[in-house]
Amino acid sequence: METHYDFDRFVSAQDAVYDSVLAELEKGRKASHWMWYIFPQLEGLGRSQTSQFYGIADRDEAAAYLAHPVLGKRLIQCTKLAIKHRADGAETVFGGMDALKFHSSITLFSRVKGSSPVFESALFGFFGGIGDQQTLRMLRIAYIESLDG
Repeated sequence: METHYDFDRFVSAQDAVYDSVLAELEKGRKASHWMWYIFPQLEGLGRSQTSQFYGIADRDEAAAYLAHPVLGKRLIQCTKLAIKHRADGAETVFGGMDALKFHSSITLFSRVKGSSPVFESALFGFFGGIGDQQTLRMLRIAYIESLDG
């Protein structure tokens, strides 16, 4: 049975600001508030209501997000734009807190089977190829729990 994920929350939020997001990423400087729904991370990593609302439940939902005809393409496009500024560093491009969110997001999507190599490229370009440890830990725990199931 196929699981249905409600991605309308992402599409609606992105539609309102996507041109601005592209312009900011093209310049290499995030200036407004869109991180949660452009580079989503695992649910439970952030504590805010916004972070929880836009959190991705697990690897399966991340795979469905990437397969979504709008969201997957946008995530890849935004990641490619960010990579252009890798020499500046993630903190310069996104700011300190959002650099952490970016790290966790690209770590999550790099671990989806069959995902775009752009996420590994971003990990290498910004973080020396090292994934976000908290995201990796949460993915391992979810995997181990699925074996017990």
